[in-house]
Amino acid sequence: MRFLITGTAGFIGFHLARRLLDEGHFVVGFDAMTDYYDRTLKEARHAVLARSNAFHPVIARLEDADALDQAADRAEPDVIVHLAAQAGVRYSLEHPRAYFDSNLEGSYNVLELARRTSPRHLLLASTSSVYGANDRMPFSENDSADWPMTLYAATKKAAEGMAHSYAHLWKIPTTCFRFFTVYGPWGRPDMALFKFVASLRTGKPIEIYGNGEMKRDFTYIDDLIEAIVRLIGAAPQEGRPVVADGIADSLSPVAPWRVVNIAGGRPVGLMDFIAAIEAAVGQTLAKVMLPMQPGDVPATFADHRLLEALTGYRPETPVSVGVRAFVDWYRDYYRVAVGQAVP
Repeated sequence: MRFLITGTAGFIGFHLARRLLDEGHFVVGFDAMTDYYDRTLKEARHAVLARSNAFHPVIARLEDADALDQAADRAEPDVIVHLAAQAGVRYSLEHPRAYFDSNLEGSYNVLELARRTSPRHLLLASTSSVYGANDRMPFSENDSADWPMTLYAATKKAAEGMAHSYAHLWKIPTTCFRFFTVYGPWGRPDMALFKFVASLRTGKPIEIYGNGEMKRDFTYIDDLIEAIVRLIGAAPQEGRPVVADGIADSLSPVAPWRVVNIAGGRPVGLMDFIAAIEAAVGQTLAKVMLPMQPGDVPATFADHRLLEALTGYRPETPVSVGVRAFVDWYRDYYRVAVGQAVP
């Protein structure tokens, strides 16, 4: 099949593109190579993808509709996967404009592209952050998501709504998937796991927010990619919801549009996650306990049942395994000795 994927120099886009290329598909990757974090890491990801003759990169911003059109002309996509976005919860407090430009205008351009190209399936990345102040656990796709606590979350929820309107008006089969704290090799330097391991090189203590009492439904990257690949073949069909005991499908009543959580539904305490890091590196991390930060939520916990009903799959990699894989990658990529792994 032929794919157009936005965000292929990013953490998740890179892994998805690599998986699809390994399976023999054709991928046009669209990425802006912004300086939100280390551009060298992004270039290294693209260099890995470029080993395949079936990968064709386009370097431009989502706001550049003409560049997106040119990418689509080259891709002639059967499937569009929109993963590019301005990420980061805390960054949105300091740089709100970036979220409007990328997550709203950029997503609008992707939707317009889908309207013109009529792919078999359009898939868009969203986030567990859209659940905001909702305190009902586990988070179900049909729960209210009307109280976003950051601009980042608000823009991602808005993109879901925009995608629904296009699915309704133009009958574009659309799946929005909500990610839950994704981690693993080639991860983002602004995320906790990366920062915690990097602290061993600087000798600085790690900052633990919420006094370490938070819980997250951590999702290992390989599990996430497996779920996305399976969802690619599960395009929504209007009027044909999933029918299974205990499953409340999020399929729209007026459009071929659905939202799906991607997570295992097994929250892990932050201190337990840190313990897994310490076990992987073979030493104790110096810690500074801090209060909850603006926009943070105390816990995330996904209802995984719709994903499993659609794909027969549920993320299951334990953090002990996923964290160790990240530490091994970090040592290899940076060619440094980080701690001493416990056998």
